Amino acid sequence: MVKFDSLLQSRRLRPSRKDRRKNPNRPDRSHRWLPSWLVLPLLASGIYATFVDYGVAQSKQPNRMQSASISAAWTPNLAQATPVSEIVTQGRQILVNGQSLPAAWTIRQRRIGIADVDLLPTLGIHLLSNAEPQQQPVQWFTDPAQQPLVLGSWLTQQHRYVDVTDLARSLGWNLTVGGSALQIMTPRGQVTNIRHGKQTWGDRLVVDLNTPVPWRVAEDPTSFTVTLDGAVDPAIAQQISQAIATTPGNIITALTASTAGDRTQIRATLSARLRPQISMLTNPSRLVIDVRSDSMVERTIRWAPGLTWQQQYVGVGASRFPVYLLEIDPRQPGLSLQPIWTDPATAVGTAPLVRTAQRWQATAAINAGFFNRNNQLPLGAIRTENRWVSGPILGRGAFGWSSGGEVLMSRLVLREAVSTASDRLPILSLNSGLVGAGICRYTREWGTTYTPITQGETIVTVRNNQVVARQIVVDQVATATLPGTAPQPADLSASITFPIPTDGYLLVLRGNDSLATAFAPGSSVPYEASTLPTEFDQFSNILGAGPLLIQNNQIVLNAQAEGFSDAFIQERAIRSAIGRRARGTLILAAIHPRAGGNGPSLSEVAQVMQRLGSLDALNLDGGSSTSLYLGGQLINRPASTAARVHNGIGVFLQVPQ
Repeated sequence: MVKFDSLLQSRRLRPSRKDRRKNPNRPDRSHRWLPSWLVLPLLASGIYATFVDYGVAQSKQPNRMQSASISAAWTPNLAQATPVSEIVTQGRQILVNGQSLPAAWTIRQRRIGIADVDLLPTLGIHLLSNAEPQQQPVQWFTDPAQQPLVLGSWLTQQHRYVDVTDLARSLGWNLTVGGSALQIMTPRGQVTNIRHGKQTWGDRLVVDLNTPVPWRVAEDPTSFTVTLDGAVDPAIAQQISQAIATTPGNIITALTASTAGDRTQIRATLSARLRPQISMLTNPSRLVIDVRSDSMVERTIRWAPGLTWQQQYVGVGASRFPVYLLEIDPRQPGLSLQPIWTDPATAVGTAPLVRTAQRWQATAAINAGFFNRNNQLPLGAIRTENRWVSGPILGRGAFGWSSGGEVLMSRLVLREAVSTASDRLPILSLNSGLVGAGICRYTREWGTTYTPITQGETIVTVRNNQVVARQIVVDQVATATLPGTAPQPADLSASITFPIPTDGYLLVLRGNDSLATAFAPGSSVPYEASTLPTEFDQFSNILGAGPLLIQNNQIVLNAQAEGFSDAFIQERAIRSAIGRRARGTLILAAIHPRAGGNGPSLSEVAQVMQRLGSLDALNLDGGSSTSLYLGGQLINRPASTAARVHNGIGVFLQVPQ
């Protein structure tokens, strides 16, 4: 186990001679590990400088630590971006006062970094808007307008780490590493009161504290639980529970507060699907929990060169829609986009977007195309590096892009056909879960094998443009016709699968028995394909969804023409969308229900994207699928409320080695 009491104060943390030569006029203050305004009060109060006995120190001087945390005299030096190879220790688990939490952390050059998106769910630290990716203002029981806390940050391929070294030292936190876990012990506090108030916009809970303490929140659709690292008197807990229960008209219909050891849990049940807005106040320390329809906090975070995270309200008529978005510059060196799906080895399967993004080692991602939830098969275009993982369907909207930053959004048709001795036969779909009468084609991008989707399918195996086998599936029993042989029962198990050749493909014939006679074993079947519009041919990456919303700055929404059902068209739900701005940047947007109302219609999504500056825009799969991922977490909703999805658009960041 490595203890940071001594490590953080080591004189080896001074800038190197090389660094001092770069800026000879800069005084070497690296030995001043505690600001002067903090050292004198600590010495005067008899607190050990090594912060060994945190509990005693905090109980003796509760207000002193609070004043230390908000002093304007302290602004940490900014960490500079460094190569990944200089990271010496890292992990994905943090123990905060003994509670294990999933979070990415790392140590590089003796500086401790925690992934920015993990600061709130582990410690309750708020990220504020910033001007540069290397700087991250934060708020933790402080007044940002009067005493901003600006921390340094650095990037890796998948995370943006915020340097908490100086912050932890100033607050008296004890940091140690045990195995793959970073352990954080903080001064213990106490919940001195819990108050409830009815506001015009909703309900407010105020948790009074004797000192700042770490906190975290877990959310369900109609409830939430706030955990604080401080105990509460059972009498206080009982009093607030009774007050909520006997007061009519609250959004919070029930509340319980309980203590386990030195930790308090406040669980609230809500009458509506709302999210809590949690803020912190100082002098004295308070945690304020507001339950309101407009709970999203607006901010703009420059996350990396060419990548900005933004949260803002967008007005359409009398409605205000909360929008979580990532703005991507596809021309930024080291930044690229790529289709991602559940399993690179097969087109079949679904998973939470968080898991898929981490599997592909993406920096950011948004859910994209549609799929069949029952059999987990794709329903739309997925093209990567000029390979069709799944083909487009029904002439729906699609998004194509190149490595050079060129972008196309339009309705897409893939025209495929095979020629037999007597006819030219169109292909209905490619590597798709779309079921209909006609011919469907399956390649190795689908996987190594194909499992029949419907009864009565005829499976034609083509290698090097020649039919080598024809098999008919009836009630999960297949008969096979091979060149030069009579039809015979195929030796297949109850789960019928057909191998897909590496030098060819399978043609699956559905709903038309007469088609099978055109594919006699040994016959030649030339293949041809083209896209409409033909401009899509030049794009190596394509993802389809729909409907198309905006084209050339004009709203062109026509969901019926793209084969969407009336139920889908009339639905008002959370939506995902992608747009292209005039300056060439892309918007990956998650549009949530309007403040005080239901989700946006497709028409409202188009208007929101237009107000965000989109010249072209495409609707993506939405509802419970809507997921916007950045740096290890979903940033638009609790991961527990997001459904499994089939595919997405991944954003990849290359960090210099």
